[in-house]
Amino acid sequence: MISLTTILQVSETLHKLKVEDVANHHLSVFDLLMKGGVILIPIGILSIIAIYLIGEKYYIINKGTKIASSVRSNFKLHVKNNEPEKAMTALSAGSGAYKAIFTHFLKNLGGPVREIEAEIESVSNIEVSKLNQNLNYLGIIAGVAPMLGFIGTISGIIKIFYNISVTDNISIGIISGGLYEKMISSGSGLIVGVIAYCGYHVLNMKLDRFISFVEAESFEILNSVKELRAKKEE
Repeated sequence: MISLTTILQVSETLHKLKVEDVANHHLSVFDLLMKGGVILIPIGILSIIAIYLIGEKYYIINKGTKIASSVRSNFKLHVKNNEPEKAMTALSAGSGAYKAIFTHFLKNLGGPVREIEAEIESVSNIEVSKLNQNLNYLGIIAGVAPMLGFIGTISGIIKIFYNISVTDNISIGIISGGLYEKMISSGSGLIVGVIAYCGYHVLNMKLDRFISFVEAESFEILNSVKELRAKKEE
């Protein structure tokens, strides 16, 4: 007759062996990704595109919106002193969108203030559009990648229940094993989506700051032009 103590000891031993087996059964990140299914191929491609776009656009936007403070101060000083040629020389030492915008300003300096203002606004929009080129693809990836992940998970769940209906075998191991494999696609899609979403908004914030900066500079410079013209009329 087997005693209750023996049964408990055997049960405890089996439990320990099972825990040790789970602990020893380690999967690498690559192994997990391989279990995610075919849907991980487009998600992987989207992740490469997203990382490339974030790096490329960060470099382009950072380079295009950067202007040395010495160039700005010299340029504005010469504008205030009504020295357009010296202002153009000072501006030529700079680069990027700032130089392009205010070069057009100097070329139209003799026209009415409203026309100059409209010219600055038009050139600003063109330059920002150049910097913004292809940035919307990050927004698309941010929306598409999670959806692809959910599609992979849903298709996996459908397969699991189809297999259960065919084999008439409801096993926790079969269900949980299939689910964890298919949830990998959802997790991967969400990670790629978050990366693309953050990159898209961080880069847009940099562009918004540059637009605000140009508006403030334009306001200051146009006021200097108005003051100079008012003095001449006096």
